[in-house]
Amino acid sequence: MPASLFSVIDLSCLKWTPPPRRAGAGRIAHGDGARAGVPGPSAGPPQLLPPLRHGPPPRRPPRHLPPHPPQPPPPRRRRRRRRCHLAAAPLPVRARRPPRRRPAPRRRPPGAHGGPADHRQRRVPRPARLAGGARRGVRTCVVADGILPFAVDIAEELGMPAIAFRTVSASAVLAYLSVPSLIELGELPFPGRGGDDGLDERVRGVPGMESFLRRRDLPIQCRHLAATTTHGDPLLTSVVAATAHSRNARALLNTAISLEHPALTHLARHMRDVFAIGPLHAMSPAPAAATSLWRHDDGCMAWLDSQPNQSVVYVSLGSLTVISHEQFTELLSGLLAAGYPFLWVLRPDMAGNNHDDALLRQALLDVAGAGACVVPWAPQRDVLRHRAVGCFLTHSGWNSTAEGVAEGVPMVCWPFFADQQINSRLVGAVWGNRVDMKDACERGVVERSVKEAMESGEIRRSARRLAEQVKRDTGDGGSSALEFERLVGFIRELSKVDDEPLVEKCSLLLV
Repeated sequence: MPASLFSVIDLSCLKWTPPPRRAGAGRIAHGDGARAGVPGPSAGPPQLLPPLRHGPPPRRPPRHLPPHPPQPPPPRRRRRRRRCHLAAAPLPVRARRPPRRRPAPRRRPPGAHGGPADHRQRRVPRPARLAGGARRGVRTCVVADGILPFAVDIAEELGMPAIAFRTVSASAVLAYLSVPSLIELGELPFPGRGGDDGLDERVRGVPGMESFLRRRDLPIQCRHLAATTTHGDPLLTSVVAATAHSRNARALLNTAISLEHPALTHLARHMRDVFAIGPLHAMSPAPAAATSLWRHDDGCMAWLDSQPNQSVVYVSLGSLTVISHEQFTELLSGLLAAGYPFLWVLRPDMAGNNHDDALLRQALLDVAGAGACVVPWAPQRDVLRHRAVGCFLTHSGWNSTAEGVAEGVPMVCWPFFADQQINSRLVGAVWGNRVDMKDACERGVVERSVKEAMESGEIRRSARRLAEQVKRDTGDGGSSALEFERLVGFIRELSKVDDEPLVEKCSLLLV
């Protein structure tokens, strides 16, 4: 046995039976427990095998002597066999060959999406294994996250259509698709990179958004692009390439036609088909805890019950945003200066490590007193529909934006990355139910923005009108409900065999 293999066997599982009285040939045999495939009795520390001694062969009588009368042979004594009981190891032990030298991966130019075989290099299930995941019925189509371009290639290898589910707004998808054309038109990169000069100028190269889109509303990575290229930021390069590759699939968007009609109209010219079936949270009966990354602290609901109507500022910056201590201080100072009680979702990793979080939480409660409630995570749907909430200070993530719109709550937008800049402009310039404090986190700006959102009757009326429209869209006969029925009809049509429906047997592959 090779030394490398022997070294991984647990020697504590060996049990040595004492040697027999007479020396003889030894033998290692499996015990009863080892033959049955179950661990043997508990064993002590292993002992070394004693040396085996073989005596001289027995002497035969000389042939010239007269033979003795026949006598019965002496009874043969059974030799005791030396046994080595083996117990089952906790992990399977297998001899493996040395790994072969893998060829160096082929280097692709920045921004190039993965080809049909690229999913194998990313340790993603192969098409055959992925197709075998649906054991029953007719495999109809692949529904994948729109940021995974290799999933579209897998669908093509399986001979099935792909549906790219985008978790961002339709306006953001259109903006990502327009980045190459913005570079060709000279809109990107910005001439005054590194400062705020010219960031309020309008962007002309994104169709349907020429009237309201500003430079500062584009993804923040656009401010750091090198001249005439998207290679300045790897994340932006990857997102733009994945978005462009998703043109080969149909688009599934968590939005409504009434919310983003211009963007959806122009997206339909780039995609094979577009299904706008949102906001999904307004159509789904799933509880909020089923879609949350953190455990809710429901104690904040009792605190809200004790507050007057529309008097509380709800502060939540999402599950990924991280702020500095200076930003934390400015935001807290602005909230205190505004004079309204607030419910703040302060994650453990939001402003430093756990130790810093405990100190910040205690300092916040010491300063605000009974006028503040701090929780690590809150049931956001229940909070937004509570009568005491009058304003939502948000990072403008699309899920939070859609939830705030559906509940008719005025919003103060403080975007950070990804699609959040575009969402904040969309909420204010198009829907008119928010205050935007993009690229500014000063206590004075926070105070003015919160007061305007809490006290402006026009913003509150716009928020209510939009919430009523979303309710109609997601209700029976609404645009989102009809789009969802159209999606189901598309899947049903694919699951027909010889014009016979097999809806009860069709299945989807979710990636």
